[in-house]
Amino acid sequence: MNLRQRIKEVMASELMLEVSVDEIADESPLFGPNGIGLDSVDALQLVVAIEKHFKLKISDQSKAREVLHSVESIAKAIEEAGLA
Repeated sequence: MNLRQRIKEVMASELMLEVSVDEIADESPLFGPNGIGLDSVDALQLVVAIEKHFKLKISDQSKAREVLHSVESIAKAIEEAGLA
């Protein structure tokens, strides 16, 4: 399973999403009306899940906004950190 698929699986299981893994596009925004509709509580859970499953620590709030934009941005952050 590739990294992007694993991220979607983690999101689906940890956040109990109402969309299926197949409905999450790599580039789709995760937050906001054009995205899959995550909220601030989901953001916190997602940060914890990413740290637990991929060992990527996101401590800075402005960096978190950038990293959590989409599945693609999460995957890139994991790859850049050498954790993939």
